[in-house]
Amino acid sequence: MKLKQSTGTTGKVKQATTGKSRQVAAKAPASGGWLRRVLMAAFLGLVVFASYEYARLPSAEPLLKQNPKLTALMEQRAEEARDAGQKPRRRQHWVGLSSVSRHAIDAVLLSEDASFYLHEGVDTKELENALEDAVRKGKLGRGASTITQQLAKNLWLSTDRSLLRKGKELILAHRLEEALPKNRILTLYMNVVEWGNGVYGIEAAAREHFGVAAAELTPAQGAILASMLPAPRKRSPSSGSRALKKRAHWTIDQMEVVKRLNAEQARAAHAEIDQILGGKKPEESEDEAEG
Repeated sequence: MKLKQSTGTTGKVKQATTGKSRQVAAKAPASGGWLRRVLMAAFLGLVVFASYEYARLPSAEPLLKQNPKLTALMEQRAEEARDAGQKPRRRQHWVGLSSVSRHAIDAVLLSEDASFYLHEGVDTKELENALEDAVRKGKLGRGASTITQQLAKNLWLSTDRSLLRKGKELILAHRLEEALPKNRILTLYMNVVEWGNGVYGIEAAAREHFGVAAAELTPAQGAILASMLPAPRKRSPSSGSRALKKRAHWTIDQMEVVKRLNAEQARAAHAEIDQILGGKKPEESEDEAEG
């Protein structure tokens, strides 16, 4: 009898142990589950925020026929200059896309948003990757912003990197896409984006950095201007930036891949980049970023 009781007790212990093991296994999260939950929580937070803020944000419809006189970025830069005891600088000359070198437009599109004419303002795959990267690093980086999102930020928002600003940016990008045709969005972007200290728009950039009109920009010059955009006040042609040079060469390579340039034009553009920026084609670049 004692032996049977002992055996029964052992069986119960084994059952209890097995049950606990199953509970532990059931509670163990799948690999990457925590990241998905964080991303979902962030997404839901953005949805709640969007519902609250949507009506308070500006309409994009007036931009269909009107060019903005000032942008939030211009006002921010002017305030920064005044705070530093300097006179605000602003160079800007509005032009239509027909007055811009086709090579320069291609360079900007390939460098900043190759799928511009395919998406509806937000590249969802790139946004997902950027959010995952933000969770890992604990901060929101620059990546994943389409041209439409960058335009929304320049027109109405600040350069701070926060989920709050990102949420507003997504709403406003949607409004731009709903209200304006793609070419109008691109025209606005090409005329308000920052291209150096107090330099806004591609016409002013062409004159400032190369002494030519936007219509006269060569493929190399267009690639250099396009490659300035991640950090336009650091990556000037006279800055000696290795990141600028590497990106410009990469942009020319992409233009050749998609047949915007033939092999001979690409070789000439690479040589011109080296002539403008000096030295040989770089193999590595410094990590530069600007809000």
